[in-house]
Amino acid sequence: MYPVSDRFLPRLAENHSPATEVKLFLTDGRVVDLEHIDGSVPVDRAQAIRRTCTVTVADPSLIPRTPADQLATYGARLRIRRGVHYGDGSSELVPVGVFRLDTVTGDVNEGPVTLSGKDLAAVVQDDKFTAPWKSTGTVIAAITALVQRSLPDAEVVATIADASIGRRTFDIEADPWAACQEIAAAAGAEVYPNADGTFVISTLPDILATTPVWEIAAGEGGVYIRANRGMTSDQVYNGVLARGENTAEAVAPVSYLATDTDTSSPTYWGGPFGRRPMFYSSPTLTTLGACTAAATLKLAQAKAPNASGDISSLPNPALEPGDVLRIVHPDGSRELQQVASFTVPLSEGGDFPISTISAKEDA
Repeated sequence: MYPVSDRFLPRLAENHSPATEVKLFLTDGRVVDLEHIDGSVPVDRAQAIRRTCTVTVADPSLIPRTPADQLATYGARLRIRRGVHYGDGSSELVPVGVFRLDTVTGDVNEGPVTLSGKDLAAVVQDDKFTAPWKSTGTVIAAITALVQRSLPDAEVVATIADASIGRRTFDIEADPWAACQEIAAAAGAEVYPNADGTFVISTLPDILATTPVWEIAAGEGGVYIRANRGMTSDQVYNGVLARGENTAEAVAPVSYLATDTDTSSPTYWGGPFGRRPMFYSSPTLTTLGACTAAATLKLAQAKAPNASGDISSLPNPALEPGDVLRIVHPDGSRELQQVASFTVPLSEGGDFPISTISAKEDA
């Protein structure tokens, strides 16, 4: 979760007016504070582009009509924040995304005008290779090079232990953002731009080893509205076979099978759940150690989504996918759930639905 003050989360449960801010950064250096009337920021870790946005404004002058307007608009960015007003007249805002402006549309005479955009991963994704690209060295260095190829000023932060990779050549027309994800997967990790626009290389936190960042509780003073819970075995695996073969470096094939060896686990390899392996291969894996690390880390994620839920609460714009939540239901039962997706509204009212994975009973 994005760092907030001690009074931010309690304020969410109180009757308050949300504070929102949308700034449009044009390519000619101008910064426009957008007086918006509606909008939302969907966030979904299952999508290649995690964050998108839609902002509705009343002013039709934002529609580009001249070549100069178009020049200033193409490549423009949106920075969006949401937070709370406190009763003492102060407010606290947290970022919910930095976006490339993709679309401006609306009634040219009366408005309203809708602006939409995608997070900065879209800049990397659209900058397809026009010549073969060779990645080598380490996971962090290779991903940083790919991101900064398209965004030279981008900040890349890693919370993982770095790992060596084999040389990998990506072909003309290939997707550089997919290349980043492939390289991150070699370390059992993922890469994404966070709410600040910083690119982060990290692993999905272990739900049982992570302190919950927020409690969604029913009853007086809580933010709980309603909840659904489901169990599914779809996309749940109890084994991962990681394989690597790199002909460019004349490296012999290597592989490692990681399995769930915990006999008390519902997904125990060879138990009632059966054997359900998934497979991962990449030329970046050139040693048994690299295959072992990739398979072990990917297994932790592959066996995790054994439950799913949909929680509706009062809005919390500081959340990030992967955050662990403590849910306290009206009957007093408690569980831990991990955030998969949510949508931050830019207007007052309405539910704040949170889709989750990996629900676990909480003592």
